[in-house]
Amino acid sequence: MSTNVYDPEREAELKAEAEKYIPPGYDPDLYKIRHSAAHIMAQAVMERFPGARIAIGPPVKDGFYYDFELPRSPTEEDLAWIEQRMKEIIKGKHRFHVREVSVEEARELFKDQPYKLELIEGLARGQYDEYGNKLPEDQRPKITVYQHDTFIDLCRGPHVEHTGQIKANAVKVMRVAGAYWRGDEKNPMLTRIYGTAWRNRVELEQYLKRLEEAKKRDHRRLGKDLAIFAIEPQMVGPGLVLWQPNGAVIRDQLERFLKEEQIRRGYQPVYTPHIAKVELFKTSGHYPYYKDSMFPPMVVDENEEYLLKPMNCPFHIMIYKQHLRSYRDLPIRFAEFGTVYRFEQSGEVSGMTRVRGFTQDDAHLFCRPDQLEDEFKSVVELTLKVFRSLGLTDFRARVGVRDPESDKYVGSDEVWEQATQAILNALNDYDFDYTVEEGEAAFYGPKLDFVVNDVLGREWQLGTVQVDYNLPQRFDLTYIGEDNQPHRPVMIHRAPFGSMERFVGILIEHLNGAFPPWLAPVQVVVIPIADRHIEYARSVAARLFQQDLRVKVDDSANRMNAKIRAAQMQKIPYMLIVGDKEVEEETVAVRLRSGEDLGAMPVGEFEAKVRQLVAQRTMDLW
Repeated sequence: MSTNVYDPEREAELKAEAEKYIPPGYDPDLYKIRHSAAHIMAQAVMERFPGARIAIGPPVKDGFYYDFELPRSPTEEDLAWIEQRMKEIIKGKHRFHVREVSVEEARELFKDQPYKLELIEGLARGQYDEYGNKLPEDQRPKITVYQHDTFIDLCRGPHVEHTGQIKANAVKVMRVAGAYWRGDEKNPMLTRIYGTAWRNRVELEQYLKRLEEAKKRDHRRLGKDLAIFAIEPQMVGPGLVLWQPNGAVIRDQLERFLKEEQIRRGYQPVYTPHIAKVELFKTSGHYPYYKDSMFPPMVVDENEEYLLKPMNCPFHIMIYKQHLRSYRDLPIRFAEFGTVYRFEQSGEVSGMTRVRGFTQDDAHLFCRPDQLEDEFKSVVELTLKVFRSLGLTDFRARVGVRDPESDKYVGSDEVWEQATQAILNALNDYDFDYTVEEGEAAFYGPKLDFVVNDVLGREWQLGTVQVDYNLPQRFDLTYIGEDNQPHRPVMIHRAPFGSMERFVGILIEHLNGAFPPWLAPVQVVVIPIADRHIEYARSVAARLFQQDLRVKVDDSANRMNAKIRAAQMQKIPYMLIVGDKEVEEETVAVRLRSGEDLGAMPVGEFEAKVRQLVAQRTMDLW
């Protein structure tokens, strides 16, 4: 591809304009470093694989990727060559030039690149941007190309000024994956090469260490080692979780915790079916918006179509409609641990964090407009209590509002303004920071999301609270006001955990499988030193069991140190060692899974302390 003359003055304008494409919250310097590194990697790949066809290469969280159609799968040797070649290109200090081109010139530049030509056609029609994302009807993009050294790409930027602004020792090619062109499984499967780039070598090394720690904490590995969950893709199906007994204990304790809190706050439990007629979701508006992520309809009862439940809110609305409601009845708070089903693509399901069947700690509140702010605050306080109880104290709040350029939202401007203002008013009473981000709203209303940082600094979107004026209108919900006239209630959708499966998967990684005493599947293991101590060990276990503690006896033939090690590997909080002295004095020698030896104490003292910690649902071991 030939080099063209670049106009410095116009270049400066285009580069300044490109800065607006940096996503909110993404460090601008890192974004430009990674975007530039993606282009450098593409150049290296095309040199390694002459004739390769290139697709797109954006920055992503912690790195970048580029998609290619290659003649063969890259080997480890190929990846090492590509990384070394990237370092050489970086040291060349090649400038990144940009210019605007016509449709005809773009077609000529990329005449041998079919994926680029497809993107160019979308740009020409004003329908899509350089990454194939749909654009608002009134936004017609410029067609710009960036060039460094011999490589030219269809791109809107931004980039660093020259390759030398990237540290060669802060760039690494990470891995290879498959990806369908434009995310559609009907399209060709491309080779996606991931890389990462940082400001300097120290930052890169810190990131690689975090990745190693993340591997150790991977919930898929720990979930298997600790017998928390299983997935059997061949016989049961991908993305469908089998909760094993240990996992069921964790889930049950979380559900009990939230149910207790909800009862204190006036929630009423409900149960709803796992299937319903398609008409229910057409009325709610979910069907046209989320049809592609729902399981296909089932035809029953003389050609009537039913769907596996993809969400709970329409069912709760139908429960509300069963009775005539008075203003005195409101607020009404329906809560359900409701299992729903989403047809995630098979390549996207992952452990417990991306599944096809999951249980939401769902609730829907129906209130008068004058009650909305107080109800919203109450939900926020409940969510914060859940987070504090599980040590999730590092978070940010995000107010998701509609994108004014998008047509995916329903309802009038007036109700959207009312709902958004209600959220912002409620947040004035809290001391945590929040951001307002366009395009993050649900299709029916704005929402508040809590984005939690785990111990490795990774972000997870957990609790959500949504304000909804639209579904009450779509289902014609009413209550009789003081004036004896019908009025429209407002809905709040909320789920502090979100998905039980995803939440537990995140907790496993955040806690490295070491659940606090109140959540641990087995809280205490009694370890007899010799066979003659087994009877006493069993009597201690029976006493603790009577006090609702989850306890077992390790009466295996293993030596004591092996039993202690096994208990530590299973992350059991308390190990009670019993030998001749403990039997004689009716005591237990207490060890914590952290390795701390607390020495001997009366069984009653241990029992009282642990019961107190469990009742308080603290994160502390002692």
